[in-house]
Amino acid sequence: MRSDAVTKGMQQAPHRSLFNALGMTEEELKKPLIGIVSSYNEIVPGHMNIDKIANAVKLGVAMAGGTPVMFPAIAVCDGIAMGHTGMKYSLVTRDLIADSTECMALAHQFDALVMIPNCDKNVPGLLMAAARLNIPTIFVSGGPMLAGHVKGKKTSLSSMFEAVGSYAAGTMTEEDVKDFEEHACPTCGSCSGMYTANSMNCLTEVLGMGLKGNGTIPAVYSERIKLAKHAGMQIMELLKNNIRPRDIMTEKAFHNALTVDMALGCSTNSMLHLPAIAHEAGVEINLDIANEISAKTPNLCHLAPAGHTYIEELNEAGGVYAVMNELNKKGLLHTDCMTVTGKTVGENIEGCINRNPEVIRPIENPYSEVGGIAVLRGNLAPDSAVVKRSAVAPEMLKHEGPARVFDCEEDAIAAIKGGKIVAGDVVVIRYEGPKGGPGMREMLNPTSAIAGMGLGSSVALITDGRFSGASRGASIGHVSPEAAMGGSIALVEEGDIISIDIDQHALNVKVSDEVLAERKKNWKPRKKEVSGYLARYAALVTSADKGAVLKSVE
Repeated sequence: MRSDAVTKGMQQAPHRSLFNALGMTEEELKKPLIGIVSSYNEIVPGHMNIDKIANAVKLGVAMAGGTPVMFPAIAVCDGIAMGHTGMKYSLVTRDLIADSTECMALAHQFDALVMIPNCDKNVPGLLMAAARLNIPTIFVSGGPMLAGHVKGKKTSLSSMFEAVGSYAAGTMTEEDVKDFEEHACPTCGSCSGMYTANSMNCLTEVLGMGLKGNGTIPAVYSERIKLAKHAGMQIMELLKNNIRPRDIMTEKAFHNALTVDMALGCSTNSMLHLPAIAHEAGVEINLDIANEISAKTPNLCHLAPAGHTYIEELNEAGGVYAVMNELNKKGLLHTDCMTVTGKTVGENIEGCINRNPEVIRPIENPYSEVGGIAVLRGNLAPDSAVVKRSAVAPEMLKHEGPARVFDCEEDAIAAIKGGKIVAGDVVVIRYEGPKGGPGMREMLNPTSAIAGMGLGSSVALITDGRFSGASRGASIGHVSPEAAMGGSIALVEEGDIISIDIDQHALNVKVSDEVLAERKKNWKPRKKEVSGYLARYAALVTSADKGAVLKSVE
C-alpha cells in the first residue's frame, strides 16, 4: 500500500504520532487510507450539499474496509462570478484544483481517492488530477438542481439571465424579473439545464469514472446519498483490483465521451475540458475529430437551453446510460472500455431502456442527424472555433452580417442593452481569450441580453472567450488564435462582413489576405495590467484549441 510510507515501520513512528493527534486508532491505520476530495463550500449552490455526500462516501468506504480521510477542493460559482472581473478566475481554477489535489494526494500518500465535484471547472479539474495521479479513483458529484417554476412553466438560470435582457428591452416588468429571481433556482445542485457542470458530470459517466446516475440524479434526492455510499464502497474494489484512471480514460473512452457529447448537446466548454483531461491521461485530442464524430452521431436531446426539458427529466427517462444504449444501436460506442463499475461500457448499458422518447429521441428519430457541437475553421479562426449547433436557430446556421467590434465584454453589453445592435449584426468580442482576458471569461450576459431583446434568431456573437452552457443562439467561441496572440479576430474592423456557415464548419471575414496582412503589420496588442495568479496564468496558458492547458516545463 502507498500509505505504508506514512503508517508502517519504525521510521514512520513520527508520522503515526501525528495520526494520533488526529484521533486515529491503530485499527484505522492498518486499513487503506482513502482520500475523500470534498468540494463543499457555502458560496456555490451546487456545493452546499456536498458535506452530506462526503459523509455518505465516508460511510461507504468504512463499510467496505477502508479509512476515509477528507480534504478540500475549491470551486467558483460561474453564475455569481458572471459579468464582472470574477469571471476571470473561473477557468483558471481548473488548474488550481488539479494542482492542489495532486499536492494533497502525494504529500499524504493516499491509497485511493473519491472525488466529489459538482460545478463547472471543479469536475474537469478533478478529472485532470485523477488522470495525472493515476491511483484508483472514483467520482460522485453533488447532483443537479431541480428546475424552477415561473408562471406554470419550468425554467432555469438561463431564463433568469434572459429575463434581465427582456427587462432592458421593455418587454418584462421589474415584478416579472423578481418572479424569476425568486423561483428560477429552487434547490441546491448544479444549475438544472445541460450547462457545463451537468455536461461534465454526465460525461464522467461516459468516460467510465462515475457510477450510473452520477450525472443526472437530482441533488435533493435520497438516491444520491445511496449513490455516494456505493461510490465509497466501490473505491475499495478498484483498489483491490488495482483499476486506475488511465486504465479507464483511454483514447477509446474519450471518443465515447465526444460521441455522447454530440448526442446530448453538451456545453461548448466540453471542447475545452475533454482535451485538457485527455492531455493529462497521455491522450491527444485534435478538435477536427469532433466534426468527424459529429457527422455520424445524431443529436438525441434538446435539454435547456436548447429546449424545454431539464436534467431531472433526463434522469427519469433513463439517464446517460439510456442515451448510450440508443447510440449503441448503431454501433457508435466502444463498448469494450473498462469503467469504475469493474465492468465494460457494454455490460453497464445493457438493458438500460429509454423511458421517454420525448426527452431522449430514439436514434431512428433524432433532432438532427449530426451532433450538437460543431468546430469551425476559416480565415477568422484558422486554428478553430466552437459552437453549440443544437442551440442555434435554423435560420442562423448560415449568416452574413456586418461586424460590430468590441475589445471587452462590458462594452458589448452596453451596446446591446443600449439598443445599438440590430438584426443582422455580428457582435465580435475580443481580447477575452485564455491569455488576453486573461482567464477566458464566459459571455452569458451578452448572449442572454441578445436573446432577451428578441435578437436571438438574427444576431450572431463571436469571441475568443467562451460561453456558459446556459448560452444559446449563434454563439461562436474559443476563436483561435486569440486576439492577444495576433489572431485574425484582432484584425477585424467595424463593418467588415463576417460569413458563418455552421453546416460547412466555416467562419470567415470577407477581407482579402493582403488586407489582413497589411492590418497585421500595424497591429499592436492591447495591454492589460494583471498581477498575482492571473499574471502567472497568462504567461503559461496555451490556446483554446489545445484545451487552454498550461505549458509543460521543458
